[in-house]
Formats: sequence, structure tokens, C-alpha cells
Amino acid sequence: MLTDKFGRSINYLRLAIVDRCNLRCTYCMPENGLPWIKQNELMTDEEMLRICSVFTEMGVDKIRITGGEPFVRKNSIELIQNISQLAGLTDLSITTNGLLTEQYIPQLKKYGIQSVNLSLDTLDRDRFFKITRRNSLDKVMRTLDGLLQNNIKVKINTVVMEGQNTEDIIPLVTLTKNLPVDVRFIEEMPFNGSETDISLKWNFTQIYSYIKDHFPEIQKTADPKSSTSYNYKIPGFVGSIGIIAAYTRSFCGDCNRIRITPSGILRTCLYEGSGINLKDEIRMGKTDEALKNIIISSIHQKPKDGWEAQKQSLNPSQIHQSMATIGG
Repeated sequence: MLTDKFGRSINYLRLAIVDRCNLRCTYCMPENGLPWIKQNELMTDEEMLRICSVFTEMGVDKIRITGGEPFVRKNSIELIQNISQLAGLTDLSITTNGLLTEQYIPQLKKYGIQSVNLSLDTLDRDRFFKITRRNSLDKVMRTLDGLLQNNIKVKINTVVMEGQNTEDIIPLVTLTKNLPVDVRFIEEMPFNGSETDISLKWNFTQIYSYIKDHFPEIQKTADPKSSTSYNYKIPGFVGSIGIIAAYTRSFCGDCNRIRITPSGILRTCLYEGSGINLKDEIRMGKTDEALKNIIISSIHQKPKDGWEAQKQSLNPSQIHQSMATIGG
């Protein structure tokens, strides 16, 4: 089992398979997109599969496929199938914006995908267009329906942004009345692909207080080990609610996760400014044992929390890189 110098067990890998996305969400990237990673700098399917295999041999038993938008990558479903067959893997999940996902739902179920995180910041068509710069809410809702009909657990991820979608908080909470979904409200982070800082009025405390004002009967529920969300339930509602303090970073104490960017960089923290490029190590001919030693050394340097990681960053501008490039 992989452990860091603080004694935290690392068993969860977030693998970003592409940096591109078919949305242009305001909190993630500029309207005109980003300078995308060159094709030869992206990991190949074979390199991704090898990296995942090395990690599962070292005790990682949970992998989440992210992007960008993972289904923008050509042959992404075949890559997911191959990863699903790795020995030692007990939990394979996906984060998606839902635009291209509906067609793959039968295959996701076949390959044992038990949980999908669905990005959805509003239920209002006009606000969806304003936030994402795309008119695609219907596609996301069809994906939500299809996942639930196939008994795949859905977690809805909602980034809360002052002046953009706070009026959607209560309608999204109300979704949990009749649907078995976990709606998770996320503090906005600075990973927006620009030099623009954020002013975080809607932090964990504000989000919780706003929900409690409308649903005073809300109850705290147990938080699973290494959970990033503080979890709640409204009595009589089928689904549940979570709040993720992604910017205030109060959940780092038992962090069990690491990230691989689309270009192969191992990042031990979302707020980390650099990391070891495992793709480059593979292309230099490193053996699996050599890769394992590199991974062990990197994880040993995993910072205590996101604030420490940001402080240690050699490149402060990294704090503003797009979430699409780090697999958020």
C-alpha cells in the first residue's frame, strides 16, 4: 500500500485522459478555449493503461476517469474497458459533463461502472448557456435519466458562483426529494485558465446556511473515510446533499488521492504546481520497478494540505491554470 510521510494511505487515482472539453464553463476556461496539449505530448492509451497497471499493483484500487471531458477523446470507451479489467481494481468511476455520455451508458454498465459524477451547475436553460457557453442542457438531463434508469449511482457536481447560479441551489437540492442522486455543491476554485482571482463569498458556511434557511430540518450524515464532501440529508428525501470545501481545503487531513494529467504528470495535490512526468519516464525506457520507485518518492513528498502545496509551488501562475489540464 502506498503511504505518504503523514501516514495517509493512497489508494485513489484520478486519471485525466484528455485536456479538451466541449463546454467553455466560465470557472474553467476562457470563451475561446485554451492552447491544447499537442498530440504527441498526450499519453497514448497504452501508456495510460501501463500507468494504471503499475498503480494497481501498488495498492491503488479506485480509479476515476476525468478530463477535460473524457468522452471527447477518441476510443475513450475502449480505454475504459481495458482499465476496468485490471487486477486489484475494485472501483472504476467517471466524471463527465454528460454531453456525449448517453450513447455509452449500456457499455459503462457492462464494464462495471458503478458511479458517475455529472457536472451540472444549473437547471435553467438560459443560465446553463451563460455558464457553459453552450446550449446543451437537454443532453445533460437525458444522460442523468439514462444513468438512473440503468441503476448507475449519480453524483451531481455543482460549482457555486456568486451572481451566476446561486438561485439554482434550492432547485438542485429539491432534485434529491424524488431522485436517488447526491447533489454536491462545490466552492469555486481559481483554476479558470486566466489570471482572474475569485472572491469567495459562497464558501462552505454560506452554502450550508442558505440551504438550512430553506430546509431547517436538514441533518448531518456520516462522512465516509477520505470523503471530500460534508454530507447531509433532508428527512423524507430519497437522495442526499454534499458540500465540498474545495477552496478552503478543510478535508485534506485524510486525503487518499493522486492525479495524473493528460500529459502524464503525477500531481499529489490539486494545488501542486509541478510534478514528475511519468509519460516521459516511460518513453525513456523505464521499467515498471523504476516507475514504482519514482511514484513512491513522489508520494512521500505529498504536501500536508492544499495551502502548503500552493505555498511550495515554484510557479505561482499554476494556480490559475485551467481545471481541464489537471483533471478536475
